[in-house]
Amino acid sequence: MIVNLKNPNTNQFKQCKAGFSWTMFFFGFWVPLFRGDWKWLIIMLLLDLIGLFTFGIVTAVANIVMSFLYNKLYIEDLISSGYKPNDQASANILKQKGIAFNGIVA
Repeated sequence: MIVNLKNPNTNQFKQCKAGFSWTMFFFGFWVPLFRGDWKWLIIMLLLDLIGLFTFGIVTAVANIVMSFLYNKLYIEDLISSGYKPNDQASANILKQKGIAFNGIVA
């Protein structure tokens, strides 16, 4: 499910997938790097660094766990920085996924 988010202050528009992140599952820290999500990039790089000493076990587990969580965390970070759902369908998807927000962009 794709969610359309818009920041009414800067007029920036983002489309985000809500749900399981296949890209995070296969590509790990590259996903936050290309999205410009510096907080989660650093966290994933630290987990990958720890994974070097555990023969990749920590990296594998982190990628699997983050595959389920990352899209929701990314959307919540966008909403906290001022983004709002751009349409009613996006608002309904966010409600269904349990993501809190303040109104929609009219």
